[in-house]
Amino acid sequence: MTVELTQQGDLAVLTLNRPKALNALSFAILKEIGEAIDRVADMDVRALLITGAGDKAFCAGADIKELRNRSLVDQKRGAELGQAVFAKLDRLPVASIALVNGYAFGGGSELALACTFRLATPNAIFGLPEIKLGLIPGYGGTQRLPRLVGEGRALEIIMTGRNVRAEEAAQIGLVNAVVEGDLMEAGTAFAAKFTRYSLPVLELARRAVQRASDMPLHEGLEMEADLSTLAYRTNDAEEGMAAFEEKREAQFKDG
Repeated sequence: MTVELTQQGDLAVLTLNRPKALNALSFAILKEIGEAIDRVADMDVRALLITGAGDKAFCAGADIKELRNRSLVDQKRGAELGQAVFAKLDRLPVASIALVNGYAFGGGSELALACTFRLATPNAIFGLPEIKLGLIPGYGGTQRLPRLVGEGRALEIIMTGRNVRAEEAAQIGLVNAVVEGDLMEAGTAFAAKFTRYSLPVLELARRAVQRASDMPLHEGLEMEADLSTLAYRTNDAEEGMAAFEEKREAQFKDG
């Protein structure tokens, strides 16, 4: 299997298992990733971890051989496929965490960018090198990178095609943390910081923040008021406020 989906406790783990090819993305693998993400939506889990097999690469990007001699129609459909698959992460009811070990180039960086959070090992290297091939990113890189690091930095990274090493990635907000030691353990510990809270309310928080850059401030504030009202109507909100007043740990039941 080139895409493996397993469950470890209350976490789903999606592994790109093509280490000899540096976990590169073919169109067939993109479809497998999409199918795996669909399955996560039906699993009894509280977060999704995504990583690459081996210690050399998270994902080295698209399989370039597949990109040669394609019609413009096929090229556009390929870009739309990658965008549609990675957009599934936005719609998941749980947050996703990219565990980036080694290279994350092209589509690999774009997969990481589509996740809610990103953790990286010290040897992680990000890059959108499409400009060196006479191309531009097509799986969401031009849209998600500036939302994380700002327009100026995003343009410089994309237009030069240069590499961004883990330390710099943390400094500019591309990753949430650089972690030493076992990456899966670090991802599990990171997820534990939020997975104990109410899943419906966590999803509402994600929705509100994700929409922040899509609308004017006054519309975003109106949406926030609506979503905060929905959160207030949950039983978990009543439990959380009661637990605060009673000076005890809240016992959320996801509803």
